[in-house]
Amino acid sequence: MSQIKLYDTTLRDGTQAEDVSLLVEDKIRIAHKLDDLGIHYIEGGWPGSNPKDVTFFKDMKKEKLSHSKIAAFGSTRRAKSTPEKDQNIRTLIQAETDVVTIFGKTWDFQVHEALRITLEENLELIFDSLEYLKGYVPEVFYDAEHFFDGFKANPEYALKTLKAAEDAKVDCIVLCDTNGGSLPFEISEIVDQVCKSIKTPLGIHAHNDAECAVANSLTAVQRGIVQVQGTINGFGERCGNANLCSIVPALMLKMKHSCISEEQLRRISELSRFVYELSNISPNKHQPYVGKSAFAHKGGVHVSAIQRHPETYEHIRPGLVGNSTRVLISDLSGRSNVLAKAEEFNINLDSKDPLTMEILDNIKDLENRGYQFEGAEASFELLMKRALGTHRKFFSLIGFRVIDEKRHEDHQPISEATVMVKVGGKIEHTAAEGSGPVNALDNALRKALEKFYPKLKEVRLHDYKVRVLPAGQGTASAIRVLIESGDRESRWGTVGVSENIIEASYQALIDSIEYKLDKSGEGETPRK
Repeated sequence: MSQIKLYDTTLRDGTQAEDVSLLVEDKIRIAHKLDDLGIHYIEGGWPGSNPKDVTFFKDMKKEKLSHSKIAAFGSTRRAKSTPEKDQNIRTLIQAETDVVTIFGKTWDFQVHEALRITLEENLELIFDSLEYLKGYVPEVFYDAEHFFDGFKANPEYALKTLKAAEDAKVDCIVLCDTNGGSLPFEISEIVDQVCKSIKTPLGIHAHNDAECAVANSLTAVQRGIVQVQGTINGFGERCGNANLCSIVPALMLKMKHSCISEEQLRRISELSRFVYELSNISPNKHQPYVGKSAFAHKGGVHVSAIQRHPETYEHIRPGLVGNSTRVLISDLSGRSNVLAKAEEFNINLDSKDPLTMEILDNIKDLENRGYQFEGAEASFELLMKRALGTHRKFFSLIGFRVIDEKRHEDHQPISEATVMVKVGGKIEHTAAEGSGPVNALDNALRKALEKFYPKLKEVRLHDYKVRVLPAGQGTASAIRVLIESGDRESRWGTVGVSENIIEASYQALIDSIEYKLDKSGEGETPRK
């Protein structure tokens, strides 16, 4: 079967979802995870719309990707302008990306009511915007906005807009179900008619307002589409976009199309949870393929059957997508996940080693208390090294104190932290202020430790996220803190959980410091 190109728009269309907000640092981390998955195109944002996206494209020039091309998104030129003078077109070129995707009006209703120009003028701005960009950008894609609604209303004009893009020699024309109301049989019929007139490679961009975005995308591929656009976990405006976490396994495992490697496909569940974590949203455990409950079985006939033949109640082997079978009354999954992570971190771990089960039991206990290691890979690596006795000891905490004081009603509170640590045989006792208790604690720890470990001066705290965890399963309510840190070479995530937010923050900060020292090759040898 033919190869289907995957175009991810989580970092642009996905961030238009209610409750989803990503910092530039979050977007960069997600871009690297998408690259690891083998996504062909990563749409980073609209550089002409906000400073955050401008910064993202600037910062991504310093990052190295192995598989993915970065795409900038925008619109056709304004009706009263020319491409070379249009600010939107200029910012797209200035982003210096491998790919530019612009959208234009396909529906005659939109041309009359939104742009308020003639149908012929709309064809002109589609053509000359795309033709101009082709002179500056290696690959140019055209998103035919509202295409399916436009085709239903006026098929002749809708096809003319595609023909204008084809005449501009774009690399792909993407048919958009912008309002998300089309059904699979409509997609099938319309794509068939488009293929009779348009020879340029076609893509599909579906929204989920009728809960058919995945089905519509797969149907479009069946009818000849070669590029599929979507987002991780289906994030997007209103009801969301087509969910790549469902589309990719369906394309590869059920429709036998090549997209990414089998090894990369096994990372898709991890990627799903990673994006949820950085978005500070609780994962949908009932999500197909990648959800925690996607292959969960509870007692009775089902459990007995899947232990003999998993196919009796599982439509695919969960390991193919990096998930696992779960028997809810006695959880049997997990060892393979630990071994895979150990291999990723170059840690020698034997499946028959009792330490493997000890690590697994520890992880289960921690997750029951609220820990999540998606987005906190550094904490996970340290956890395994501590269990194996290979983690080097850097310092010991004797104690800390954090004070928040508000001295006047109109003034901001003042935060001060005092810490006492022991490095080797020397005790260091110091204090520092900060813009908040966590920042003060971070400053005090660094102040105490940097004289022993100068490389800590390279570390920067890039992000700090807090989530209140609801009580359940007999566990008390807790706070989970996720911290992203980095130096000149890389970024890493750490996690802490406690009923006390300062303690949870301290745990994550300590892991961040110890991870930096560990990878820098500093520290004392643990005493036997």
